[in-house]
This record gives sequence, structure tokens and C-alpha cells, in this order.
Amino acid sequence: MAIDDKELEQLMPETSLNWTEDAKARMLNVPFFVRKSVVRGIEQYARDKSIELIDDEVVSRARQEREGEAIAKMQAERKAREAQPGSRRQYVNFAFYKLDSAFRRLPQAEIDAAKEEFINVLEDYDAQDGTIVLAYSTVGVRCDSEIMLWRISYEMENFQKMTTAMLRTKLGKYLDTTYSYFSQTKRSMYMDLFNPEHEEDRTHIIPGKAKYLFIYPFTKKREWYLLSKYARQGIMDEHIYVGNQYPSVKLNTTYCFGLDDYDFVVAFETDYPDDFLDLVMDLRETEGSRYTEKDTPIFSCTAMSIRDAVETLGV
Repeated sequence: MAIDDKELEQLMPETSLNWTEDAKARMLNVPFFVRKSVVRGIEQYARDKSIELIDDEVVSRARQEREGEAIAKMQAERKAREAQPGSRRQYVNFAFYKLDSAFRRLPQAEIDAAKEEFINVLEDYDAQDGTIVLAYSTVGVRCDSEIMLWRISYEMENFQKMTTAMLRTKLGKYLDTTYSYFSQTKRSMYMDLFNPEHEEDRTHIIPGKAKYLFIYPFTKKREWYLLSKYARQGIMDEHIYVGNQYPSVKLNTTYCFGLDDYDFVVAFETDYPDDFLDLVMDLRETEGSRYTEKDTPIFSCTAMSIRDAVETLGV
């Protein structure tokens, strides 16, 4: 006879020790598909402690101890991963700013002093160990952004501290953040079968080697994640093959899952914008393109020194 969902929710697994009614009632709050495993774990805890009757207090102690062990194991595994060279993940931020035109009408002496103050803040953070600050101009190619900072750090708080310092400057008081994307590096989920020697370490980005940078946030449709891993790898094989036809374009993929509104932020570095345009057109024709939910806005950025990027603001 079939058991309906309501009966499953009220089903207590078979026990080998004595349980109080209160302890059993707590087990009914555990999802039924893991309830048997939880009951076995609590009974094993009781046996290890020579406890014959499982009551509410025993359930609480068992849960606390098991959770503590799980946390300790997770922390140990994290330390082991971070101890491996190049395995520590980086936080990445692409921040776009637009200057209030009122700043340009200030006396030139005030503008010059404000620029120096602002530039010093950016250069000071770029000089810190473990932090990279790269400046790009978007003047003339977008109406909603004029300067972009690509920031990379091992500590998320560095972005907050730096932004606070920027906003405290006189120029910063006239600066609006129009877009900001926050992500983290992570090893690719897919293998490059066409170029096995090309094992890009995506946990560690070394950026800024090309004149142009093209950035956009990217989200896959949920149907993509319902495909099997092998099906996704097969579709990505075509995607990767197309990408390998454009060696002049370097892809930096960072991951946003749970950190920001998108799945990824992709940043393409190249000295040849026409190659990037052709690459994107070719990728539109691949099977993987069917699963794209959103891949805009797209930003075309020109790499510059921090000082030169600030100068493009026209001040």
C-alpha cells in the first residue's frame, strides 16, 4: 500500500534504543528523507556515551556535538586547501563610477587638489600587499559610466575600506556608483578537452595585460543546472572549442553564486576588439547559448594608469 506525503512526514524510523515521546516529536521536525540517518546518528552518540534512554536533552547534546565535529572538519579541510600554493580564492569587484558634472564647474585649484587626494587613495590601496587596483576608462562609449576600477583582494573588507576612503575625498563626494559587481575566483567546473595543457588557475587572477577589457554579468537559465554534469560538459566542449579559436582574447571568469545577483562575471582582455566581437558572434551560434538567461549590460573599457583614468573625467 502506497504511503502519501502526509504519512511520510509523521513516520518515525525504527529505533534500537528507548526514546521519550518528546525526543521522538523532535525527530518529526527533521525532513523525512534524512530522518533515518539523523536517528541513527543520535543512537550512535548515545551508545558511545553509554546512554540507554534518549530524551530531549540527549538529542540536543548529540546535535551540538555532531555539528561541532562537522564545523571542525570543514575548517580543517579549508585550511588544508588554503595551504596549497595558489589555491586561496580571491574576491573580485568591478565598480563603475560617474562624476557629477557640478564637480567640473568648481575652481580649477580645488579640482586639482581634489584629484590628487583621490588618486593618492587609489594608489595607496593598489600598493598594499594582496590587493590589486586597476583603472579603466569608459568615457565616450557609455553614458552611465566614466571610470571603472577592477579590484582584487583576498579580503572582502578591503573593498569596503577603500570605497569608504574614496567617498571621504572631495572628488568622491561628486562620484556616483552606477554599477558594481562582486564575485570570487574559483576553479572551472569544466575541462578544456581541446587544449589539456591549458589549465588556467582561476583561483588566482593576474590581470591588466591587455589594452581593452570587456565585462558583463552572466546568468544561466535554471534548466542548465538541471542537466547532468556530463551533458553540460558536452555542451561546454563546443563553447570551449570556439573560445580556443581566439587566442588573442583572455577570459577571466569569476563566480557570483550567493554573493551577487548573477551567476558569473566574465571579463575578456584583448588588444583586438574586433577579435572579441567575432568571438561573441560565434558563441551566439553554439548550443550553450540556448541556456543564457542574461548577459547584459556589457562594458567596453580601456586600460590606463590610475592617474590617466582620472584625467579622462575631463577635469
